[in-house]
Amino acid sequence: MPAPDYALLLDPPAFPAERYAVLADRLAGLMGTKNNVLLIQAEAVLALEAAATSLARPGLRALNIVTSPYGAWFGGWLERGGATVRNLTASPAKPIALHEVERALDEGPGFDLLVIVHAESASGILNPLPAIATLAKDRGIVTVVDAVASIGGHTFEADRLGIDIAVIGPQKALAGPAGVSAISVSQKAWELLSHGAAPENSMLSLLDQKKLWLETGRSALPGTPAPLEFFALEAALDRIEAEGLASTNERHKRAAFATRAGIRALGIGAWVEEAHASALVSTAILPDTVETGAFLAAAAGQQGADISGGVGPGAERLIRLNHTGRRANPDAVKANIAAVSSALKSLGHATDSDSALEAVERSYSEAPARRL
Repeated sequence: MPAPDYALLLDPPAFPAERYAVLADRLAGLMGTKNNVLLIQAEAVLALEAAATSLARPGLRALNIVTSPYGAWFGGWLERGGATVRNLTASPAKPIALHEVERALDEGPGFDLLVIVHAESASGILNPLPAIATLAKDRGIVTVVDAVASIGGHTFEADRLGIDIAVIGPQKALAGPAGVSAISVSQKAWELLSHGAAPENSMLSLLDQKKLWLETGRSALPGTPAPLEFFALEAALDRIEAEGLASTNERHKRAAFATRAGIRALGIGAWVEEAHASALVSTAILPDTVETGAFLAAAAGQQGADISGGVGPGAERLIRLNHTGRRANPDAVKANIAAVSSALKSLGHATDSDSALEAVERSYSEAPARRL
């Protein structure tokens, strides 16, 4: 196979200006929203920081739900801008409990903002977003949702849930580029964003985006667009739309269910029960006799596998089996299970890889009859 000619990526043509608005509308369709969608020319962490920085001001009261380092960062960005933040922190590497959120909201003080991550790629957990969004909506609280690790892997309909600000990135379940992201903004959120301390002339300013993108008829993006990122995003959306978003979500759920069947057959424990688990990665807790670093070293380089350690407090002994995007398929799932089995065996922990792979195949064969 000849080496790729990376010179072909140099001096690319400009992305057609009239297709930026089309991209925004296509993303809005995937997000299930009729709200404004902003295209952010950076990875999703910058989009999250832009949302926090644009919202933050003295007097703003925020309930920030922390289930990973990403939530902690968002709270820090809000506090940096003078907001009063209550960080509601879940048990380490676990999803937040609904009753904890309800108690925090009832205790007050009357929050203006609620912030939550939907699915966490750091620990493989899924927060109970629909119920939490209902609690916030019933109280008139503006909601901010980090849906970067859920869009395309879980059902996410921003308008139906009443989400005011949603941040997505196409690089995970949508299998698109990492250098562009998007933010949907409701009218209610724009009212909260319009304040005297809002940043201006800044990559972190959503009001700049409103003034330079929305109010000019979405004819040209502010700044200098990176055409390769937008051509890649367009191609990713072509692929997702051809498959169908419902099919993409189901493919991730099948991969997750099959992976966890394989994990159980290997005799190691899944980190969280199915109802609270992300469809993009599966996390398992290693046996006490197996050292995490040694396991990851043994699993590294296994053909077709993608296994890494957990990220953040409480995730130190977790392993993550990646079945995100194009990897949400039977071959990738089986490669991960085979690699886990091989690594455990090399460290003296008996496993039955044949039974585990049979469990994966059985899960896939039974999937059409199972409600996913």
